[in-house]
Amino acid sequence: MPYSRTDIDETKTAKVYGKNMNISPKHSREICNTIKGMKIERAKELLESTIKIETPIPFKRYYKKVGHKKGLSKWFAGRYPVKASTNLLKLLKEAEANAEYKGLNTTKLRIIHASAYRGRVIPGFMPRAFGRASPYNKELTNVEIIVEER
Repeated sequence: MPYSRTDIDETKTAKVYGKNMNISPKHSREICNTIKGMKIERAKELLESTIKIETPIPFKRYYKKVGHKKGLSKWFAGRYPVKASTNLLKLLKEAEANAEYKGLNTTKLRIIHASAYRGRVIPGFMPRAFGRASPYNKELTNVEIIVEER
């Protein structure tokens, strides 16, 4: 798979790539920016509490018309992206399994790279009044995560 980061040591890292995932590109980008640099256990706890709607994810780029949330530090706007958090939690568990298969210590894993970007678009149309139709496209997302034993 085409990872955007190539300066990694293959013996100490494990990678996972989610291609054409049916999640929001904006939500997944904000989650990836939040979990980047975290230990994998802390990131899994954060995503699980986001799924339970306990801990918000700070929205730092796509924050227009996003309300303030209690529990955020150093930022004000946040949301609870449950669908994206569920899919990214699955990817984190896959990355941990890949690291375990490579013989890495799973308690020392840290996320060194997490990025999400727009994938392909599934075109669709929504019927409107008077025989017209408006485009109603579905955007898919590609996510890549690299963890390293530190």
